[in-house]
Parts: sequence; structure tokens; C-alpha cells
Amino acid sequence: MDAVLTNGADVTVTGGPNAPAGTQLAALRTLPGVTDAQPLMHRFAYVGADLQDIFGIDAAHFTDVSRLSNTYFKDMTVKEALATLLTTPNAVLVSQETVNDYNLALGDAIHLRLLNAQTHQYQVVPFTFVGVIREFPTAPKDSFLVANASYLAQRTGNPQAEVALLRVSGDPARVMQDAQHLTARLPGVQVTDLKSVRSTIASGLTAVNLAGLSRIELSFAVLMLSAATGLVFALGLAERRRTFTVLNALGATRSQLAAFLNGEALVVAGLGGLFGAIIGLGVAQTLIKLLQGVFDPPPEHMLLPWLYLLALVLAAGLSTALALSFAARASTRRVTEVLRAG
Repeated sequence: MDAVLTNGADVTVTGGPNAPAGTQLAALRTLPGVTDAQPLMHRFAYVGADLQDIFGIDAAHFTDVSRLSNTYFKDMTVKEALATLLTTPNAVLVSQETVNDYNLALGDAIHLRLLNAQTHQYQVVPFTFVGVIREFPTAPKDSFLVANASYLAQRTGNPQAEVALLRVSGDPARVMQDAQHLTARLPGVQVTDLKSVRSTIASGLTAVNLAGLSRIELSFAVLMLSAATGLVFALGLAERRRTFTVLNALGATRSQLAAFLNGEALVVAGLGGLFGAIIGLGVAQTLIKLLQGVFDPPPEHMLLPWLYLLALVLAAGLSTALALSFAARASTRRVTEVLRAG
């Protein structure tokens, strides 16, 4: 998800004000392996005295080439945010930092200064604040704005998009080469794909692959769970072996003894598993809240490793079954042997 957030799409063609990639959008759509291409305006606007990035999108088709997460928006989903942009031409989504700086409330009128392509002067353009946006593909981490591309084009007199986002079904490397060849005559244009962005992110000090270490840790947890479950159950039955032997001497049948043993197993494994699940979920939720500032973007919901949880259940069940087997054998020992051993 970090690579998509950084690059914006499978392949991204980034131009500038003097060489916008949007001029080649129709040609980019015809490249082999390209299933769709959408424009993305990337300009600058003055919010008060602060110069911020402003992005113009086609809300109806932006998700055809890029991916948005509900965590990018505050108190609204992706569908709600895009629907608001569609129904409000001058709508603008504002970053949390800007909202805090200017004490904005939903529905407030915002006057931004944008560069007019005809007069080459910054002019005031009215917008309506409709929501808070935390993250957006290709956007910086601090302050930025997102608005309708059609409204930006109308008020600035410049319909060309600086960026083109490509969705690829074939080989991204081949598409990237073709896009570079197509835009070679445009000065300053850069073409990137997800693979190159992933490599850049992975080269960072904080990008560490913990898959191997996680497998070792999870395997150790499975072994420890099976050993602890079986050991606790076996020790508990060993302490009560004289009780089971006396019951046997008093005429208890095998089925009655098995009922005692199964009841013990249900208490140990069942209640232990229930309390363990409750505690585990609580700890996981706490860790997720603590790491909200680390994950970029933060997770929308908890992801449960069902295969690993199934392995835990099977390990606990197997160890309990083995302990039951040994306890059943011990309960059939002769009374004299048990009393002498005690």
C-alpha cells in the first residue's frame, strides 16, 4: 500500500506546468498493456500565506486507475468522499493540519489563490470545505488539498493535467519503457512504476522483512501452547489420580471416568482458550492503536491470521487428547499400586 500511495498507480507519468503529461493521455491509453489512463492535476494554491499542493481529480473515474482507503478520510468512506466531490463542483478536501491551523468547520467557504493560465497571476477562487483527507496518492505527508479537476480547469483556464496515471494488465516494465519513449520529447517528464517505488521503499532503514523471524516466533508460540496446555492438564490429573482410582474401586464405569476426564479437559482447554482469545484481542487492539502513527496508511480493521489460529487450536487439541489418553490409562491402574505410589 505504501508503494501505491507514493506512485499513485501501476505506472505514473509525471510532467510539469510547462510539459504536462496530460497532453499525451490519449496516446498513453493506446499503449500495449494499458487498460486505462486517467489525468491527475497537480498544482499549487495559496491558503492564506501558505503555498500548498492541490490535486484535481475526476471523482467518477479516479479509482479506475488508483486505490483509495477509507483510512485516508476522516469520518467518511471513500465512496462518500467521491460522491461529495461529484455533487459539489467547488468542493475541496483539506488536510488535517490545515483544518487545525485555520479552525475550519464542514461547509465553510474557503478562498484559495490559484495561478491563472491566461493572466499568469494568482487569483482568488472560492471553494467549499467538505471533508478532511489524511493521505492521497502522490501527495505530500503534511498539507495538501483535493478538488474537482473540472472546477480547477474552469477557474484557472488550464485544462491540462500535469500527471497521467496508468492501470496496467501486462508487463509494467514494458509499459514504462513505451511511456518513456512516447514522452521523450517532453522536458522533465518522469515515468515510474510500482516495482521501482517498492525497491526505493525497501532500501530504507525502516523497511525490514520480518517474514522469517515471524515464522520462527509463531512456530515457537504453537509449540509453547501445546506443551503448556498438555502439561497443565496432565499435572492436574496426576494430582487427582488417587481420586479417579478410588472411583474406579467403588465401581465407576469407564464411561463415568471418561466423563470426569472430559470435564477436566473442557475446563482447562475451553475456558483457557476463551480467556486467552479475549486477552489476545485486547492486546492486539491496544497495539494497533499505539501503532496508528507508524503504519502509513493506518489499518482499517484487524486482520486475523486464520491459518495460524487454526494451527493453535489443533495444537491445543492434540496435546489435550494425548494428556487424556495417558490419564485414562492411569485411572485403570489397580488401587494397591496407586496407594503404594502415593
